[in-house]
Amino acid sequence: MSWDPNRYLQYEDARLRPALELVARIALDAPATIADLGCGAGNVAQHLARRWPAARIEGVDGDEAMLAKARAATRGDARFAWTQCDLAAWRPGFAVDVLYSNAALHWLDDHARLFPRLFAHVAPGGVLAVQMPGNFRAPSHQALFDVATLDRWRDRLARHVRRAPVAPLAQYHAWLEPLAAAVDLWATEYHQLLPGRADGEHPVVAWMRGTALVPFVESLDDAEGRAFVEALSRRIDAAYPRRRDGSVLFPFRRIFIVAVRAAG
Repeated sequence: MSWDPNRYLQYEDARLRPALELVARIALDAPATIADLGCGAGNVAQHLARRWPAARIEGVDGDEAMLAKARAATRGDARFAWTQCDLAAWRPGFAVDVLYSNAALHWLDDHARLFPRLFAHVAPGGVLAVQMPGNFRAPSHQALFDVATLDRWRDRLARHVRRAPVAPLAQYHAWLEPLAAAVDLWATEYHQLLPGRADGEHPVVAWMRGTALVPFVESLDDAEGRAFVEALSRRIDAAYPRRRDGSVLFPFRRIFIVAVRAAG
């Protein structure tokens, strides 16, 4: 997939809030090494650096455009290293004190194996901190999946339909507890007020263009992509009626996992 950093960051404040709430729940005073998996444009990594100014931070992402923005924003700061890598293939050269991932690991499958493997890369006494959308049963995602499986697009898009990429929270506890001194799990539903847009696009569709819509639109040519988004927009309009000023209240559920590695 190819990501557009500028489109993704159109809603930076709303996307940043859960990331910072996750950072706030990491109870370490001075971690020396931090890995940020799915670092994107590096905006959250910069907050990690402000929280722990002595730490070395490796940002890992599969998208070069995102990493280019991250490198530009941190040029000359030796604390940062930026690595282009498929997150599923990432292996650190040493155990890290904080393994952090915000809104990225839901793109990977087989969490029953993924999470214990990632946790094994955390140093004794260190922390795995993860936030992922838990919104896949929301009207927005159901509309996306339903349109993608219509006869017109099914052959090209059905492979992108992932109705349950994130497991129930109790599963993550079961997978991580054997290696952990403590596992903290919670979910938050944010009622985000998305402002109306001058271009007339539904705000929820504009939000989805930065994330969930990316693999679907990439798999279609321009004309088919426009038709697909138009079909989706009609369903989104019905599910999320616009207010008089064009804004929309968009509920969005996110899950959080903070696991402390046993001291050894």
